[in-house]
Amino acid sequence: MSTDDLVVETPRGLYCPPGDFYIDPWRPVDQAVITHAHADHARRGSTRYLASARSEGVLRARLGADIDLQTLDWAETVEHRGVQISLHPAGHVLGAAQVRLEHRGRVWVVSGDYFLSAHDERNPTCDPFEPVRCHCFITESTFGMPVYRWRPQASVFSEINEWWAANRDAGRASVLMAYSFGKAQRILAGVDPAIGPIVVHGSVEPLNEGYRSAGVALPNVHRAQDLSKQDLVRALVVAPPSVAGSPWLKRFGTHSDAFASGWMQLRGARRRRAVDRGFVLSDHADWPGLQRAIGATGAERVIVTHGYEAVMVRWLQQHGLQAGSFQTAFSGEGGGEGSAEGSGVGSAEGSAEGSGVGIGDGGDAASPASDA
Repeated sequence: MSTDDLVVETPRGLYCPPGDFYIDPWRPVDQAVITHAHADHARRGSTRYLASARSEGVLRARLGADIDLQTLDWAETVEHRGVQISLHPAGHVLGAAQVRLEHRGRVWVVSGDYFLSAHDERNPTCDPFEPVRCHCFITESTFGMPVYRWRPQASVFSEINEWWAANRDAGRASVLMAYSFGKAQRILAGVDPAIGPIVVHGSVEPLNEGYRSAGVALPNVHRAQDLSKQDLVRALVVAPPSVAGSPWLKRFGTHSDAFASGWMQLRGARRRRAVDRGFVLSDHADWPGLQRAIGATGAERVIVTHGYEAVMVRWLQQHGLQAGSFQTAFSGEGGGEGSAEGSGVGSAEGSAEGSGVGIGDGGDAASPASDA
């Protein structure tokens, strides 16, 4: 680490010393730049937030409608204390951004979470990943091992549709567990709604509205209480993992359950979930995708966060790059949703009512020396 580094790790999160702001802080700060609205990257309590314009709806749904939020369009630049900041698509979930920082001729990019695979596919519910040239790239590594290689999305959704249709014909509901923000919407956009009615859990629909308001096409969905028993046994039920074994599931009677996640690549993960089926579907880059993304930046230095850091750092060093890692509080696949799922969204509890200037206006920011 050099005193000239544009981003350093601190107890509050990733910090930009010359700009005096944080990126995805895990503790409340004065100035927070947010890559996306997953709970491990966007947390309540900071005074002011900067994020992509595309993420505004879901951020306000999760952090509170009254947060002090400044937004940027893609590639729009704002300057704060001599640091130029711009946001670029990450392809992960709606509004997910990479943060580009430029200061005195040096360019660093913080990737946040991003999606890229060997099949040159995109997540249809958000803007595709856009490589950004830089001197230093801070990359996630959630699935940074060679075993993680995603199959074409069309094949995965074909399997989901076949499973749903078979269950419908057998007179049982199909309960597909997926994280409420991002994965649920991607499933809704990819399945065939002609097979039967689609039911969503109460934690999913408010986020669906954020996607619809951003122009993302999603099929019509229902609440469980609005359908007859005859319709429920034909339905695809999209719900968070926290519903497993809950009283909420009893209304569907005999059903088949499944889990959609990149972790389903490993048989052991499927067994631990104790579900009938596991569908390998991730909003993160797989091993080839991580390699493609890093190579496209042209960075000579790479810092790896959350995931299989040691494996990725070793691979980078073997390929002649200067590589290291940051220890962060990010959780990767699931976006920190494990404990929050099923509790609902949209609550403003714990959010800060910001007043004063935003990033780019030259206002004072918190010092990293104190640790709340």
